[in-house]
Amino acid sequence: MIPSLLLLATFVILGIPAAIIFLPWSIITGNALPLYTAAQVIVRTGYFLARIRVEVTGRELVPANTACIFMANHVSNLDPPALIPNIPGRTSAFVKRSLMHIPVFGWGLKQGEFVPVDRDGRIESAQESIAAARAVLAKNIHITTFVEGTRSKDGRMLPFKKGPFFLAKETGAPCIPVSIWGTETMMSKGSMKIHPGTAHVTFHGPIDPADYERREDLMVAVRAAIASGLPEWMRT
Repeated sequence: MIPSLLLLATFVILGIPAAIIFLPWSIITGNALPLYTAAQVIVRTGYFLARIRVEVTGRELVPANTACIFMANHVSNLDPPALIPNIPGRTSAFVKRSLMHIPVFGWGLKQGEFVPVDRDGRIESAQESIAAARAVLAKNIHITTFVEGTRSKDGRMLPFKKGPFFLAKETGAPCIPVSIWGTETMMSKGSMKIHPGTAHVTFHGPIDPADYERREDLMVAVRAAIASGLPEWMRT
């Protein structure tokens, strides 16, 4: 439990002063970059103290000065902090709407223009999220999404949600498949216990939505790219 406590303590001890300083600044100036940068520093510090190493490959494949949609598999709560600080430039992300209601943390997500997602199955809710994400991309800010929509219980890939692929086809933004593994043994679904180890994050080359006539074909291409960077047992 020591790594878990160290990570939590880092987030609390460093997060409170950062929120006091940078959250009002973001609200007053409309510039969320200092808040975003501070959050990255806190995450990196927490991972270092918890002995969580992040091994990143393929980042040079991400096109420069282009708003992209990063599409990753999801096996642990450790995935977002392992991925987001290693994305070149600033990214937003799809998040559960309930997280927006958490005091301070939720305010930070709103200032960072993270996109709330409802899981009520209504078409109107999905359209609202897509419209918000489209507006974020128009500001040249990336979007990050875990395309399975939830964490895999055993590390194996789950079916993908359709929303991110609607967004890709509507905007034409390049899709960047991302493979994440290693975190499934460091913090499993349903557990708060963290084990030190190495998180492997692999960025793949961009996939142009315009190259695929159907959304389903784009989904197959992204899935194949993500699977190519995972251990064999996680691909099915």
